[in-house]
Amino acid sequence: MEQRKKFTAYKVYLILSSLFIASLVVSNLIFQKFFYWDFFGIYRFEISVGILPYPVTFLITDLISEIYGKQKANQIVTAGIFASLFSLLVILVSSEVPATSWSPVNDSLFNKVFGATAIAVSASMASYLLAQYIDIQLYHFWKKFTKGKYLWLRNNFSTFTSQFVDTFTVLFLLCSFGQIDWKLFSGLLLSGFLFKVLIAFCDTPFLYIGVFASRKFFGLKKEEEISFE
Repeated sequence: MEQRKKFTAYKVYLILSSLFIASLVVSNLIFQKFFYWDFFGIYRFEISVGILPYPVTFLITDLISEIYGKQKANQIVTAGIFASLFSLLVILVSSEVPATSWSPVNDSLFNKVFGATAIAVSASMASYLLAQYIDIQLYHFWKKFTKGKYLWLRNNFSTFTSQFVDTFTVLFLLCSFGQIDWKLFSGLLLSGFLFKVLIAFCDTPFLYIGVFASRKFFGLKKEEEISFE
């Protein structure tokens, strides 16, 4: 690959990595708000708004896995850990400094919104680590097993399994630490997993578009991956 295209590929990788980290961090910050969605009268979803940006992370890791390879996908997962830890540190420091008398957000309100963030980030990181590494491993297993065919299969099969692991683990930890009542566990697990499955189906065309555009622009052959070395 010529140097100009390799530089462009690197910039695309940085953009995807930035979107991945932003989606991960913001999902931890907004998780305390829950919403409902009536899916055409078939099923009523009751889920945290933190779930909205989270599926984006799995789409990005699948795209990076396909175009840049397993190593680069694992790298952004690791980067996400450091970003989450740093955001947690900032929040903990911010909660310790006293608010002024004229501050629009006082200590009580700040702690109410971000007070559970430490537990949320910890639970999210544990489930995130497990789910993302499972997703990447399964993605490349199916890619090798199908000899690079059936992109939709490795995208969905890896995501379904990893999303269930993620949803179960984070809810189990949040219920264990008293952030969510246990009686809500099964309902939130079903809603969360079904919602993620629905999103996984919907994001498959975007993965195809991203892979097709990348392969055409960078002149990649089937199963060929971009290397920055």
